[in-house]
Amino acid sequence: MHFHDCFVRGCDGSLLLESPTKQAERDAIPNQSIIGFAIIDKVKSALEKACPGVVSCADLLAIAARDVTVATGGETWKVETGRRDGRVSNITEALLNLFPPFANITQLITGFQLRGLTVKDLVVLSGSHTIGTSVCAAVSPRLYNFTGKGDTDPTLDPNYAIRLKSKCKPGDLKSRLEMDPGSFKTFDTSYYNLVAKRRGLFNSDSALLDNSETRAYVLQATSHESDFLMDFGVSMVKMGRIEVLTGKAGEIRRVCTKVN
Repeated sequence: MHFHDCFVRGCDGSLLLESPTKQAERDAIPNQSIIGFAIIDKVKSALEKACPGVVSCADLLAIAARDVTVATGGETWKVETGRRDGRVSNITEALLNLFPPFANITQLITGFQLRGLTVKDLVVLSGSHTIGTSVCAAVSPRLYNFTGKGDTDPTLDPNYAIRLKSKCKPGDLKSRLEMDPGSFKTFDTSYYNLVAKRRGLFNSDSALLDNSETRAYVLQATSHESDFLMDFGVSMVKMGRIEVLTGKAGEIRRVCTKVN
């Protein structure tokens, strides 16, 4: 959620805003697999009771991202605070700024660099796919119509492809898939082990093998977990600085789903 927020209008909590006409960021296809909005709402409600008007929704996302990382086995980091919340959330901007699951390595590197992030930040932050799930819609084209001829992505491990097809039948768009099968609730480096074996769920995961720097990090992470856990916090701090609103810009929302 923090990543999907920061890559559209910067880290301003715009992902959390609701639209009565379903035209907000959260309504965009890349955000359809995200869960956890209700939890953020509960935390915000508790914060407003304890210290009203102090903690922005943007900061809440940054802090929650750190806390859930620690709770699932990762290392902690110091979260910078002071962000203010934006008042605009647009479905089209989410479609234009969030990477599709079929993004290639050139698109990924360029997108990160435009936001002041490095190639290393890209491969490190991709490691967040060690946690959570996605939906069949994000991977079905890779399984059933990779080049428009009813074929399967040849770079995908054949045995893994068979397993995915058993979970995502043709036309199934909503069934959920573990992004890091067998370890999707534990923050570790098993994601990189899967990518190295050509078992990354998305094309954008497999793409990490298509660049010498990202590939080298993937292979290193398979045997140096402590390095990745420390690197992750560093890259998250950098990501959390993208186009932040401070001072008198924006606001501190009382409710994360709507502007004050």
